[in-house]
Amino acid sequence: MAAPSMCLCLARLPSYLRKVKTAFVFLSPVRAFKWLERATNKVPSVPLLGQTAGLKVKVLPPVLGTQQGPSCVPCPSPGKAVSLLSSTVSLTVPLPRSDVMFVVGQEQQKVFAHRCVLACRCQVFRGMLSQDSSSSVPPQGPFILGNVQPEVFLAVIEFLYTNSVTLNSHIALEVLTSSVEYGLQDLCKLCVKFIKDTLSVEQVCEALQAAVTYGQVDLQQHCLAFIEGCTAAVVRTQGFRELSDVVLARVLRSDRLAVDELEVVQAVREWAHVSSAVLERPVPEVAALPVRELRLPLLAPSELVTLESHNQQDLLIPVENIAAAWRAHALRRGSGVPSRLCRPRRGTRPRDHHRHLEPHAK
Repeated sequence: MAAPSMCLCLARLPSYLRKVKTAFVFLSPVRAFKWLERATNKVPSVPLLGQTAGLKVKVLPPVLGTQQGPSCVPCPSPGKAVSLLSSTVSLTVPLPRSDVMFVVGQEQQKVFAHRCVLACRCQVFRGMLSQDSSSSVPPQGPFILGNVQPEVFLAVIEFLYTNSVTLNSHIALEVLTSSVEYGLQDLCKLCVKFIKDTLSVEQVCEALQAAVTYGQVDLQQHCLAFIEGCTAAVVRTQGFRELSDVVLARVLRSDRLAVDELEVVQAVREWAHVSSAVLERPVPEVAALPVRELRLPLLAPSELVTLESHNQQDLLIPVENIAAAWRAHALRRGSGVPSRLCRPRRGTRPRDHHRHLEPHAK
């Protein structure tokens, strides 16, 4: 099948690479890429694929008789990037003029690329691929990346070549992690958008944990709103049990959780036992921060009695917290208890004593 030729606008190249102010050269994709590589070797300041300044690549209608080789690299036009992973190009076989190789993941998948592209698009790769006599790895590699999934690394490379990325729900969070590690802000934004658009009950806690870890405030708010909308389902997921204590405490501060407080206490207890086993620390120690956000005064007297009985087995809740809840019942007001612990959540079931608590239920 005939492939599109490309019009390379050389207007912004230095004078020694052009004889007129504006020139147009029609090349096949393979020749265009080779020309681009040679040009950028001479002029490091010339932007590469996916960058808007400098060299512009425009896809034109096919030229009669022009054939695209089976291993050529697609070049994106402005505003419309070409996906490497969905094209005929495979980065797992040597590309034309490729000069660096990575061995990725436990599968030891070989990935080939071009040093000039990676170095111009990513400062981390620029440092990795620079000539350093003290390094035991030559600039052409192979570079061993044993802790990265091949699919995740290929997504990063795809972005560096095309300024776009092919994501799915299985790799999006890991690609987000890689985007932070490699300092690729635009890739990070694409990952955040994809995660927000495809958020699910099973993945929302993992997404929230990543958002907090990497300081993605917008994603944090989106995940928290999602959790507030389907709290009862979320607290039963494995992702909820794997939250850090800091993130769990942040979730429990919300007034809009759509679940009763008795279920919140049970979910925190299950979370604490899992965390205790993983961290090999006592339950009261791992749960100290989230337990402060349990709204025990909202529970009825009979529920507090049952809670005390269970608490004798694992000491999840400090005795003084339970005593404060009993005091709120005895005095028929929330005196001596932080006001936030007396506010019913959106999913709190009404109980007779709630009318005595301050502030009143919304």
